[in-house]
Amino acid sequence: MNQLDWIVLFSTLLGIVAYGTWKTYRQKNISKYLGAKEENWSTIGLSVMATQASAITFLSTPGLGFEEGLGFVQFYLGLPIAMIVLCATFLPVFYKLNVITAYEYLEQRFNPQTRTLTAFLFLIQRGLAAGITIYAPSIIISTAAGWDLNMTNFLVGILVIIYTVSGGTKAVSITQKWQMTVIFLGMFVAFFILLNHISDKMNMNEAMSIAGVLGKTKALNLDFDVNSKYTLWSGLTGGFFLALSYFGTDQSQVQRYLSGKSLRESRLGLLFNGVMKIPMQLFILLIGVMLFVFYQFEKPPIYFDQTAIENLRNNGYHEEVDQLQNQHHQLFETRKGKTENYLEALRSQESSKIEHAATELKKADESIMDVRQNAKKLLASADVEVRSKESDYVFISFVMKYLPNGIIGLLLAVILSAAMSSTASELNALGSTTTIDIYKRWFKEEASEDHYLKASKVITICWGMIALAFASFAHMVDNLIEAVNILGSLFYGTILGIFLVAFFLKRVTGKTIFISALISEILVLILHFTTDIGYLWFNFIGCAMVLTISSVLSFVTKKA
Repeated sequence: MNQLDWIVLFSTLLGIVAYGTWKTYRQKNISKYLGAKEENWSTIGLSVMATQASAITFLSTPGLGFEEGLGFVQFYLGLPIAMIVLCATFLPVFYKLNVITAYEYLEQRFNPQTRTLTAFLFLIQRGLAAGITIYAPSIIISTAAGWDLNMTNFLVGILVIIYTVSGGTKAVSITQKWQMTVIFLGMFVAFFILLNHISDKMNMNEAMSIAGVLGKTKALNLDFDVNSKYTLWSGLTGGFFLALSYFGTDQSQVQRYLSGKSLRESRLGLLFNGVMKIPMQLFILLIGVMLFVFYQFEKPPIYFDQTAIENLRNNGYHEEVDQLQNQHHQLFETRKGKTENYLEALRSQESSKIEHAATELKKADESIMDVRQNAKKLLASADVEVRSKESDYVFISFVMKYLPNGIIGLLLAVILSAAMSSTASELNALGSTTTIDIYKRWFKEEASEDHYLKASKVITICWGMIALAFASFAHMVDNLIEAVNILGSLFYGTILGIFLVAFFLKRVTGKTIFISALISEILVLILHFTTDIGYLWFNFIGCAMVLTISSVLSFVTKKA
């Protein structure tokens, strides 16, 4: 990075923060601070997308595309259906009751204990996830600038806390429009620069053919296997229930669309997200696939986290690292030759030549993957600290090495903007839920608007500090985007089940749903830690257990 990159980076970030703070700092009303109903559908739609699309999306998803291909897009297949269901069911209820948080409704339907339990489940998983969303961009900045990781966590977190606390929900929504503009601009720039790098070797069709031969273009897995992470069926079922719970019951999202000036605007904002989300994720995965093709001709590092490799050398493994790198270099040159042979065969349009060249390319790729795997095993045996999964470094490694100055600063601003927007939404939601559902409900039922406003700001700061503390332990997770989704899947099913019972099972009482939710959540956690069930299924399992147990208990108690 040079001076131009730093200017682009900090001017973009500080401009967004300053704008949001300036537009909203005079708010004195707790209702407006936590979500005034005055936004149009485009602001809602972009804000909803920005809340979900954290820095992890733009840091980790290209790495997933590089490593596993397009299959992760199946995670989102249930989302459009969930948006339609939410617009028809959840949204009208929330608007009719004029609630600030989703959990207020549960007290009216059941009792205060169920409201508090549901809010508590949300606070646990979202508080943990907020730490991961701070940690993800901190890896990048610390790697790029050579800063201490914990110090970078602190700086990123403090920057987000400042404008979240100063302007509340409106500040978050306003800034997210500009952040999403920067994000889309940056990712498109990166994609076209990447295509330009490979254009002298092949066209787009040929690039996709190479990726297809090496197993990177399969977007749909039709196998019905509950142990597979991503299949068509897990996306349409588990993904549907996850999206229904996330957008319908997670306050970080509910708060976004309840700020709409009408039910129609909120519905259009959600439907906009439903239409745009899958193409956006597919595009980001495609960047990862094109990176994989790019590294068929440009030699990649043996391990993308170069700090880990240097630590390995410093721990007395200098000779082993050199030996692996020599093997890697030789095998890379072999694979590069096989890739060129495949392109020649492809252009000859002779099926026998294409089939033979494809087989040879697969063998060469498997050999180089074996050496890369040996590097990972050496890191593990040497007990070298690995701050995140290697794939999380793939995209940023390309950015730092191959993009021109100025664009590097823009891409870093993209990732940090995504981190700020998502984390701000999470902190805002954590603060509002704690203030309305815990503090106001149980500790201070009658107080002035000014008192609750100040309390919400203090509570948001406290959650920011807690998230920073969690960020210090985020290196213990594997892939960052999967870690966030796993956390959500362990709690969202139970939360969604509570809301569905509230909407559709009118005979279930507060005591019954409270017990059912506790049992279901315990069973989900037991299944997660004792089985290999794909995490997406827990959204369905948790929800189904709440519905089933509450129905059975309601029937039994009625008979008794």
